[in-house]
Amino acid sequence: MTESPESIPPKAVPKLPLLWTVLALSAASVAVVAGFGTRLGLWHFRTGFAILKWSAYGGGIVAMLSFASALTGLRSRNYSGIFLSACGLLIGLLVAGTVWNWQRIAWEVPPIHDITTDTVNPPRFVDILPMRKDAPNPAVYGGAEIAAKQKTAYPDINTLVLDIPADKAFAAALAAARDMGWEVVATEPKEGRIEATGTTFWFGFKDDVVVRIAPAGYRSLIDVRSVSRVGRSDVGTNARRIRAYLARLKGSG
Repeated sequence: MTESPESIPPKAVPKLPLLWTVLALSAASVAVVAGFGTRLGLWHFRTGFAILKWSAYGGGIVAMLSFASALTGLRSRNYSGIFLSACGLLIGLLVAGTVWNWQRIAWEVPPIHDITTDTVNPPRFVDILPMRKDAPNPAVYGGAEIAAKQKTAYPDINTLVLDIPADKAFAAALAAARDMGWEVVATEPKEGRIEATGTTFWFGFKDDVVVRIAPAGYRSLIDVRSVSRVGRSDVGTNARRIRAYLARLKGSG
């Protein structure tokens, strides 16, 4: 006597692949919490980095276990197990890969946190200095050594020349700063100076920015400086910020 389809009990959800998926999601959650906990001031940023590192280890281990479970599922044609294993594998790789990529960038760029388009006469902070009084990183430029490291790593970051007069360049520079989502701290049109603070999304690191607009005949020279308040290395964040800002301004003149 053959059993009807209704009488065949459904296959149970594979326990191990389900466990790996849950652990992968846990590793991802820990990675997210590592950053936002730092942003909210729940712990020091170095503690956040340590939590992030261990979440990456966890994600990598779970990815390997999920891969092994996927192979087992393929042999037994357990499709629900294959699906769950694939989820665990992808999530684990995402967690481990994100942290690994961040570390890779940190190895590739110099351990500096002060980037400027003018390394000879960098723009200076004025109004933002009281906000940096407790910051571990100084607002004073590091000089020739820092300039040499920057030129090697970021040779493309230079003064931007706009073919518009200084007053229009100032307005464009201010608009671009606001478009970047920076908190504008000071605007001094007569001095051609804009000061602002940018906050990173994940860990909430605050980096201070000063923009200098100088007339050059009918044209304008735009110099930008971005400095992290904490951390020996900025993992390329300040350079990316300046590039993005200058790219917004290039269409203005």
